[in-house]
Amino acid sequence: MGIASVNPATGEILKTFTPLTSEELAAKLALAEATFQQYRRTAISERGQWLRQAADILERDQVALAKTMTLEMGKPIKSAIAEVLKCALVCRFYADNAAGYLEDVLIATDASRSFVRYQPLGVILAVMPWNFPLWQVFRFAAPALMAGNVGLLKHASNVPQSALAVERILLEAGFPEGAFQTLLIGADRVSDLINDERVKAATLTGSEPAGMSLAAAAGKQIKKVVLELGGSDPFIVLDTADIEAAAATAVTARLLNNGQTCIAAKRFIVMETVADQFEQLLVAKFQALRVGDPLDETVDIGPLATVSIVSEIAHQVEKTVAMGGKVLVGGQRLEGKGNFYLPTILTDIPVGSPGEKEEFFGPVALLFRVKNIDEAIALANDSPFGLGSSAWTNNPAEIERLITEIEAGCVFINGMVKSDPRLPFGGIKRSGFGRELSVEGIREFVNVKTVWIK
Repeated sequence: MGIASVNPATGEILKTFTPLTSEELAAKLALAEATFQQYRRTAISERGQWLRQAADILERDQVALAKTMTLEMGKPIKSAIAEVLKCALVCRFYADNAAGYLEDVLIATDASRSFVRYQPLGVILAVMPWNFPLWQVFRFAAPALMAGNVGLLKHASNVPQSALAVERILLEAGFPEGAFQTLLIGADRVSDLINDERVKAATLTGSEPAGMSLAAAAGKQIKKVVLELGGSDPFIVLDTADIEAAAATAVTARLLNNGQTCIAAKRFIVMETVADQFEQLLVAKFQALRVGDPLDETVDIGPLATVSIVSEIAHQVEKTVAMGGKVLVGGQRLEGKGNFYLPTILTDIPVGSPGEKEEFFGPVALLFRVKNIDEAIALANDSPFGLGSSAWTNNPAEIERLITEIEAGCVFINGMVKSDPRLPFGGIKRSGFGRELSVEGIREFVNVKTVWIK
């Protein structure tokens, strides 16, 4: 079966690719292993120079790269340009900070000298999703390459042109051939890669089933994995919050990337005393959004990435409404060509409905009302997921409770959840394990070696 770019706004097939043959894949694995044996010995300053050059290329080609992403998966062009620039940011961050993160750590013991040294593992497999076609890859590649590892990318099959662009950028930046390779293959061939002894570890961002499959395969081979999976992030609004600011941020927090992001705010948990005000503001802001061609800079919401995603969102909304949920705005597909679904707000979410427990990967906000902070925290934690969370209050005691008691990989107070190269990123529960970004991210795929000398 071929690999194709399909424009989700029109259904047009943009370009098709032939998957790698077994022989071609074997050659790429051999090249990766051979390259690692030399690349691991390059100076970290040289790797940093190459990574800075990659940042320069990203900035130089930002419009073309953004258009490629928009045409392949439908994100608004403004968001796509911002994504390219964020990739340049993470490249410069690790070029500047990797040496400090990886330098020997001296520890006083009974030895004459003892310390920890961080050394690369080898070939790392990255299985990446379509929703942030460049950012997801660069936030893995920048620290992995700076640590002295080499990368193999199995990207989502609906963004092959974006996947190939990453390899092209890194080669032009100066990284040796084989340091980072894109593999145009189907998901059914990932387990074979995990089973190959040359692949030392893997990272995956994607769905729960994909994460379970990769983790199971890696477990059989006793290989390290980092998983960033789904999320159903709470957005808590208490009665001491700035309601206007919370509602304004809520729109972006829910609808960034057409609502297709793991850390999007999905469950809006609002104290009853301010719920009417928050709801009115949110409905008005959703109704004002412009849906259409994502290449149009005035458009706020583009198409969902695939036909199946639209169908899944429509099914979840219809089932929740059939069980007693109420549609405040939206609740249907946009007629005509393309994978468009209108920005939607659901309330009166019934117990046992998709809106109560499932992740909605599209432009649908789920609105809940609670009596107090105890109910808010309990509802926030009543989820199989634990990726991000946002909470709004100006009460110091409430802030401390929210930070301590919310079960998530991150808690943002009076702000939108976002990834930042300076901060670790990842989840708990069924949202995965391990961390990306910051010092924790670069140390995920290294041998933390104890050295003792007397």
